[in-house]
Amino acid sequence: MDIIIFSIYKYMNPFIELSDFIKDIRIVKPESFDKFLDTYQIRVGQKITPLKQYISKKSLKTENLKRLFQDIVNIEAYLTRFYTMSLQIKDKNVHFGEHYQPMKTVQINNNKEPLLKNLIRNLHFKHILETTKSGIENVPTYMDVLKDIFQHKIIDYKILTPSSLHYIENGRFGSVLSSYYFRASILNPYVIYSLNENLLKGTKIFTPTLGWSSYAYGFLESAMVKEYVGTDVIPDVCKKTDQLISTMYPSIKKDIYCKPSEDLAKNKRFMKKYENHFDVVFFSPPYYKLELYEGKNQSTNKYKTYQDWLEKYWEATIQLCKKVLTKNGKLCYILSGYGSSNTREQYDLLKDMNNVTSKYFHQIHDLPMYNKNVHVTAHKEPSERIIVFSS
Repeated sequence: MDIIIFSIYKYMNPFIELSDFIKDIRIVKPESFDKFLDTYQIRVGQKITPLKQYISKKSLKTENLKRLFQDIVNIEAYLTRFYTMSLQIKDKNVHFGEHYQPMKTVQINNNKEPLLKNLIRNLHFKHILETTKSGIENVPTYMDVLKDIFQHKIIDYKILTPSSLHYIENGRFGSVLSSYYFRASILNPYVIYSLNENLLKGTKIFTPTLGWSSYAYGFLESAMVKEYVGTDVIPDVCKKTDQLISTMYPSIKKDIYCKPSEDLAKNKRFMKKYENHFDVVFFSPPYYKLELYEGKNQSTNKYKTYQDWLEKYWEATIQLCKKVLTKNGKLCYILSGYGSSNTREQYDLLKDMNNVTSKYFHQIHDLPMYNKNVHVTAHKEPSERIIVFSS
């Protein structure tokens, strides 16, 4: 194991290795193809149907399921590939500021150098792959689907659609899992690093969410950053972000809070230290109900209507940003127009949230960010916007 990686694993126990990742799924395999047909079931929404009955109802040929059976029997090979591509940490992808030039501001791409997301994915793999849920009905998480197959002998019906079976027949079972099942979105730390190097040029940073530790990681790869302060409402994310900074950036001045951003303006200790203090505030705020995170303090749990959420979460957070930024400081957030075409409620996040922000700041940039992995949105690339305001 490389020296840098060994050091991180030594001091940061939360990182997961391949054997632990496979063990977490608790794999139990069917003994034969006949046993597979006899004992497995299909989930359609909340309804469970025996596999044989479902095959008959949908006029599926049992021959078409043999490759799926083989993929289930040989699942370790797929999981090893997934771990290598999505969770394995490689030496040059740790302090990437030593190896990669920042992206140009007009060419920001969340999918460029995707292995730079691996440290974040590994550190928070449970939250990203399992415990964060989709706000879209009947879209289970990636790990929920795998654990259903191997612990409960239940297959989600989407795996047996003609298009999925076609992919599986061509050896692309992993593509089916990636296409249909939910994984929490991650902002590539390379995006954050590039924005700070070429546009924001912040030295003292505040983030009203921690973004799975990605914000701290991206900013602290930029040599100009001397101080990082952030808050979140997921205790595990707060703890791991603090540990990540202490381990990888021991000389950085840091302060991690585990409180809702909209409440921090009432925190006397926080305001005494940080009023008119930061030159950059950055985050990619929650997209309302697109992703549902754990915890009673999550904004979508506290505020039950969209208008309440806009006022009591978003506007209160923007008011906090106004108080903590220095004169001519920059507020930057990344946002999509996700909304009415994907849900029963009618709203336009991009328009509504920018309207609120414009009451307190003036906008100076609106740039595209390419991101092919924004879940269940109807937008074509570029699908997200990098919005910069000045105080």
